Amino acid sequence: MYPPFDPILFQIGPLAIRWYGILMMLGVASAAYLAAAYVARRGENPDNLWDMLIWVIIPGFIGARLWYVFIQSPRGPGGFERYLSDPASILRVWEGGLHIFGGFLAGLAALLIYVRVRKLPALIYLDGIALGLPLGQAIARWANFINQELYGPPTTLPWGLRIDPQHRIGPYADLASYPATTLFHPLFLYESLWNLVGFGLIFWAVRRYAGRLRNGDVLLMYLFWYPLGRFFIEFLRTDSWFFAGTPFNAVHLVSAAAVITSAVIFVRRDRSAARVETTAPAEVPAPVEVRESTELSDPSDDSELRVQKSEG
Repeated sequence: MYPPFDPILFQIGPLAIRWYGILMMLGVASAAYLAAAYVARRGENPDNLWDMLIWVIIPGFIGARLWYVFIQSPRGPGGFERYLSDPASILRVWEGGLHIFGGFLAGLAALLIYVRVRKLPALIYLDGIALGLPLGQAIARWANFINQELYGPPTTLPWGLRIDPQHRIGPYADLASYPATTLFHPLFLYESLWNLVGFGLIFWAVRRYAGRLRNGDVLLMYLFWYPLGRFFIEFLRTDSWFFAGTPFNAVHLVSAAAVITSAVIFVRRDRSAARVETTAPAEVPAPVEVRESTELSDPSDDSELRVQKSEG
């Protein structure tokens, strides 16, 4: 597996249009389209979501970059030290290095401020975004493929990824030990497929149980599914900083907390809803009103009298 084309689609002077940006924006647009359709079905104005994008994307983008630089990047001359010695490199985002967890936190903060100011139901919009995010992530991960990043340790699997020497990090830059023919685990592919499956499952659940899901349930499903896969994929990361002497990093902690918390909340909400249904008082049929007739017989009606005479 190897990128079929150059990272730059075309260039006019200093202006370069890169596949990285195109795929990222395609992922954002796909997620936003699904989110807008969802909130519209829930009775909200989809224009609110499109207006929200500018307020969420910019803080999310900044948060994603800062998380990668200061938390996720490997400690060493090829990672964190490079950013310290050359702070301007932090701005060169087209070289890669965005972390979705930082984007989540900063984007979530911006979204909550936006819905509070506009007096919108936060959970409905969070559910819509949670529905679209897996598909958007599945698309955007292919930007890592074009940039030859987000790969794991060497592998002999047939779908292994070939990485050019200038894009290798750590010990894998030693061509004597890892020649140019060495293949690496395509972590971007694993995460893209995981997100695609997650999108299919969540989309199916939204359609299948539309009448049973409550506001916030779609968000909980996403917060369970994505971090669950990310927790295991993270063990194969080669561009991350890990706690000394352990195979764990900050992403493992955040992912585990998200999986456990979302599962507990979802189960408790489901059980509480079931208890409400089983303990609800049965409907008592309305009493039938019986009215006693007080109407006097018509004196002119002498049919009964005639019958009595005939019998006599």
